[in-house]
Amino acid sequence: MDNNTVYYFVGIKGSGMSSLAMVLHDEGYQVEGSDITQYTFTQRDLEKADIKIYPFDAKNIHAGLTIVAGNAFEDTHPEIQAAKKLGLPIIHYPELLGRIIQGHTSIGVAGAHGKTSTTGLLAHVLSGIAPTSYLIGDGSGKGIKNSQFFAFEADEYRRHFLAQAPDYMIMTNIDFDHPDYYTGIDDVFNAFQTEANQVKKGIFAWGDDPKLRELKTKVPIYYYGTSERDDFQAKNILRTVKGSEFDVLHAGQNLGHYKISLFGEHNILNSLAVIAVAYMEKISGDEVARELLSFKGVKRRFSERKMADMTIIDDYAHHPSEIKATLDAARQKYPDKEIIAVFQPHTFSRTIAYLDDFAKSLNLADVVYLTDIFGSAREKAGKISSADLGAKISKGGTVLKQDNMSPLLDYHDAVVVFMGAGDVQKYEKVYEELLSNSSLKNN
Repeated sequence: MDNNTVYYFVGIKGSGMSSLAMVLHDEGYQVEGSDITQYTFTQRDLEKADIKIYPFDAKNIHAGLTIVAGNAFEDTHPEIQAAKKLGLPIIHYPELLGRIIQGHTSIGVAGAHGKTSTTGLLAHVLSGIAPTSYLIGDGSGKGIKNSQFFAFEADEYRRHFLAQAPDYMIMTNIDFDHPDYYTGIDDVFNAFQTEANQVKKGIFAWGDDPKLRELKTKVPIYYYGTSERDDFQAKNILRTVKGSEFDVLHAGQNLGHYKISLFGEHNILNSLAVIAVAYMEKISGDEVARELLSFKGVKRRFSERKMADMTIIDDYAHHPSEIKATLDAARQKYPDKEIIAVFQPHTFSRTIAYLDDFAKSLNLADVVYLTDIFGSAREKAGKISSADLGAKISKGGTVLKQDNMSPLLDYHDAVVVFMGAGDVQKYEKVYEELLSNSSLKNN
């Protein structure tokens, strides 16, 4: 790492990129970058840190920069082409992250889903106990020079996580996702097996995942879950409208009673993984319990607000398993309220690959609405529509348009869960404006 260079992030608003930019900034490096001009929720921390954000333009590139290329941008991007012409050093996001984690006790979190929530929880717990740097996929990042721990989200897309060789890794699941890249579940497993071979001290894996049970490694694998065959077990689980609590058993020993202010079975499992990591690092169980209880969640993961008589939940869920987990959490916290799901499918290939699974998960809500499919830079169109998904949903399936969100005004004293990894928040905003105006009229 060079203190005399400016690290210029191409795509600085990306969730991982903004996090990494914050880490470098905190450690005293000069950081700036470029992106689209449209507002994204990740840019707020960058602005508060006075990190300059420019609109994409080849004219931004000049001598003295080290280019950090985001995963979404090919070598054909005008800024990267300009950097090549000037002979500037170019490093891609996964490789830079692989360098940054060295010199710490590093813990990566990988999985088709659950990465961000688990990394956020891990970072929160460790930060309350010892100096900890972290990189979370919700745009949050913090760098502390010579910190004891480095917790980071490891991205399996296009095998990016193979650029990192951490001390420990939490693996939440191996599931087929990113059908635009992976050929199937065996291809995904191959990526995780390759990454597992690079882990230096130990792996913490969800015990109910059959593919995680197939991993063969030189380092120990500690399975966590609720089964007798798991190494770390959550027992005597109690789920209430205030959160969850449980005992943790390991090798026949009760490690203690833990409480979390989080909802859904997945958050119990995420907490169990963090408890297991802390135990192996000989961290006091009492300190872990204290930090777990104070964690409130990460950005865009079950983010709640109240408007009029409605509860609005915003969540990044874009895979059937994530939708199921989010709706499970909503049921736990609001068992007596009607749950309305508003889902924005993310990419055409994923919608095709999971059409029936999406319908099955969404039908766990009381009523389901959809928005049009959100494409991607690589996938702007496809041979499927949200109406095709809606036809398979028994609990509704109407496709809402941004200029007509009024059907949601028919519900009162209920919970509306907006889910998606695209720009579903623009639909939320319209609904909130309608709700606010309706409330003013009624008053």
